[in-house]
Amino acid sequence: MDGTLAMIFAIVGLSDMVLNDCPTGCLAERPADRRLSFQASGVQFQDDWIGSELVLGYEYDRRFGPFQPLASVSFTEEGDVWIGGGVKWRYALGQSDFFVDGSFQPGLWARNDGPDLGGVLQFRSALGLGYAFTDQSAVVVSFDHRSNGDTQSVNPGLETLSIQYSMTLD
Repeated sequence: MDGTLAMIFAIVGLSDMVLNDCPTGCLAERPADRRLSFQASGVQFQDDWIGSELVLGYEYDRRFGPFQPLASVSFTEEGDVWIGGGVKWRYALGQSDFFVDGSFQPGLWARNDGPDLGGVLQFRSALGLGYAFTDQSAVVVSFDHRSNGDTQSVNPGLETLSIQYSMTLD
């Protein structure tokens, strides 16, 4: 996997902004629900499933156009740690409780016994399908890709397949 998820996120998120937010301010600040999320993932490296990862995420109480700031930290069973921050985009599918979810987060990777990803700087992009419950919680199944974006000579990348549970804090 290369930067495809990041490109999808950029194209779809910016298209949503132009169509739905620009009439009232493309990146105008608006209130949003603060959310806390817990995510369990299977980790894939070079086509092999190598372990699992737990992710804790926090979405801030505002958005800019369709983009909501978030911060995340993850821990693999190999003792690797990733911490980052970026933006999340969520789009409701019609009048249903289903939605599409995407994110892009630059971050820092601290390797312990996991694979060599070529450097500390790692970009993480995700795309998922979710369902919002009436109590404002949600579940999302997503796929993400993490790599250094060819900023280093070694750039093998890492993928995860995840299930995430999030809850509104407000």
